[in-house]
Amino acid sequence: AGATAAAAGGNAVDAAVAAALAAALTEPGVCSLAGGAFVTLDTAATDPVTIDGYLEMPGRGLAPDEFGHAGERVWMDYGGGMETIVGAGSVATPGGFKALAEAVDRFGSLPWSEVLAPTIALARSGFSLSSASGSYLVFSAEPIYGKDPRSRAVLFDGDRVKGVGDTVRLPELADFLEALADEGVDLFYRGEAGALVTDHVRELGGILTRADLSAYQTVWRSPLVTNVHGRMVATNPGPAVGGAALTAVLELSKGWVADGFTAEAANQFAAAQHAVFAYRRDNLAHADVPDVGELLRRARTGDVRALGTSPSTVHVSTADTEGSAVAITFSAGYGSGTMPPGTGLWLNNSLGEIELNAAGFHHLAPGTRLTSNMAPTVVRGQDSVMAIGSPGADRITSAIAATLLGHLDAGMGLVESIEHPRLHVELTEEGPRVALEDGMPYSGPLPVRRFDEPHMFFGGVSAAESTPESAVAASDPRRGAGVAIA
Repeated sequence: AGATAAAAGGNAVDAAVAAALAAALTEPGVCSLAGGAFVTLDTAATDPVTIDGYLEMPGRGLAPDEFGHAGERVWMDYGGGMETIVGAGSVATPGGFKALAEAVDRFGSLPWSEVLAPTIALARSGFSLSSASGSYLVFSAEPIYGKDPRSRAVLFDGDRVKGVGDTVRLPELADFLEALADEGVDLFYRGEAGALVTDHVRELGGILTRADLSAYQTVWRSPLVTNVHGRMVATNPGPAVGGAALTAVLELSKGWVADGFTAEAANQFAAAQHAVFAYRRDNLAHADVPDVGELLRRARTGDVRALGTSPSTVHVSTADTEGSAVAITFSAGYGSGTMPPGTGLWLNNSLGEIELNAAGFHHLAPGTRLTSNMAPTVVRGQDSVMAIGSPGADRITSAIAATLLGHLDAGMGLVESIEHPRLHVELTEEGPRVALEDGMPYSGPLPVRRFDEPHMFFGGVSAAESTPESAVAASDPRRGAGVAIA
């Protein structure tokens, strides 16, 4: 989809948005178009900006006794076992459509309808179920995606859930998207298309209202910026916590990897993660609107001691020879399982992501942005520009940081830095430990959980880097992805 947009005369923004829409469509369970997105972009003519189109707490105009209902806790064996809340009550106000459309309108070269066209074609003609979706649906199909009859009809053949390589078709969604292509995304936020969603959610006891959609606005934010080996790294700012955690880890680790990931460098990288993740857990996880400023201030002192699991994301990176780079990360939680009639849309369950709503189900005030680990990032050097990001819940931070340190500090090629073994500090109930791929020479004090080969647990980084003379696009072998140069 991204290459199609580029071949039609589109720039990095058009290609990124086209690819993000297609990715959100073609990995059911992993993501959904009725989710939220962050778009971080940098062009030769503008300063970097992050368009915050993330999900929001709904419930405008509702009485207090209407909150706290229509959510079902489900347990899945995915990733060693996890719990989430699904159903109509878990649906947050989606902002992805609005953020992507605004990016195209402000920075793109193609009309919105042309950018959306490849996704419409995929929904109508069908697509093969990806390895990530197939793996997730083994665990989530029955407890989440098999309860709504419209959803079940798409993802099941009789009693058998579709598997990797099976064809998924969503003609009703194609019709829905064609209306958005013709009339614009206001049809979703203020028109009949959105009413199909909100009316169904309310009928089932959820709290997403027409007022929530009509009030939704993106927020254009100045990214967090740090410097790594002479290059500007700009990433997702607060109230999301992912970009702040990434910036803090880079501040504490940069310079240590100049000779590669030696044991000393790996130990420092793990210590930085441990400090940052512990601060995030202790000081930011329960805040309605996390204040990341103190985390960054402490990280920039360089003193580690001063700081005291999700398949629910897709990421796209693009760069062009005109000097633009675009990073888009898109999430819909683990999925609510709800598909309103007449839409073909799977709705998000972002109010039910327990790890991101630590203070409780429906505890936020309507209109509050939800928190996120997503960190779409752009990097600008003297004669190069790069976009980078990853899915992977809290592993987003460690995956992007490891890749940037390897590429910028150690001078690895982009492909080599993505494929290099990784480590991630886990904060478990039994205490901190280091998850470690074979080949990363950690020798620090924390206990180790070893992986004998590269694993999707450690994220799925994608990156695109461009100079006036060349372009490199790279994806992570840990997770299926597409790469194109056009």
